[in-house]
Amino acid sequence: MKGQLALCLDEYVPRIDAFLKELEFADPLGLRLATPLNEAMHYSVDAGGKRLRPILTIMAYRLLADDWQRALPVAAAYELVHTYSLIHDDLPAMDDDDLRRGRPTNHRVYGEAMAILAGDALLTEAFRLLADEVEADPGTVIKLVSGLSRAAGRDGMVGGQAIDILSQGESGQKKIDQQSELLEVLHRRKTGAMITGSLLAGVDLAQGDVSLRARLTEFGAVIGLAFQVADDILDEVGEEESLGKDIGSDRELGKLTFVSLFGLDQARQKLAELHRQAVLLLEPLGEKGLGLKALADYIVERDR
Repeated sequence: MKGQLALCLDEYVPRIDAFLKELEFADPLGLRLATPLNEAMHYSVDAGGKRLRPILTIMAYRLLADDWQRALPVAAAYELVHTYSLIHDDLPAMDDDDLRRGRPTNHRVYGEAMAILAGDALLTEAFRLLADEVEADPGTVIKLVSGLSRAAGRDGMVGGQAIDILSQGESGQKKIDQQSELLEVLHRRKTGAMITGSLLAGVDLAQGDVSLRARLTEFGAVIGLAFQVADDILDEVGEEESLGKDIGSDRELGKLTFVSLFGLDQARQKLAELHRQAVLLLEPLGEKGLGLKALADYIVERDR
């Protein structure tokens, strides 16, 4: 991991983790009837992970301002939505996985019903954070709520997941150029939308201009796709202990991936090209973009 990124992680991740751990998912009447739900929510939120999305929010905010702790509620909102998506993705009706972040998946510990409810609660809690805990004018808060809605919803992550499910077992059913187009649309929604949204949230909180917003929109789309290509490669050649999740599951489910469509060598070439594009997009930012560049390097080089 690059030194620049290590410095950022050492500064941001402990504060992100502490903020998330301190969130109280409590019964407002004090009856404690929902204790298993609260435990299921914190079980997945507190399990760690890369914290990529909240880090991106903070990095984007710091392009314009130094008081980055102000961005913590926004960053946390994106992590809560990401965590909810993982809980639901792991369910038997979806990917049917047993491991997540090196631990049994949520439904293996708390049962399917409570896991579904924990995911639902994390999703709605994210919007409560934006509405109640962000220090910004009402117009900015509305913009943040709208941005997360688009990134997480039908035209973003959820829509991408739907395409992922509907395309299972279709490898070979379409021409390769059609499959390639479908794959890029799938991942720009499923993974890229939330990555781009987290960047734009930082810009919007800091009142960034249209040109920076456009540049980070393009950068987010590129690194979101790169993240997924890297994931597809790791699902084939990674080690379960390092990844902290089941490997080979995409192949078993007959999912359309960059590896299944193009093979390992071409997938790696695609990843290298996406990395090159990401670095070029950051050049005009100069030294301020070094943290984002280090993160792009990490996405390409990571082993988990």
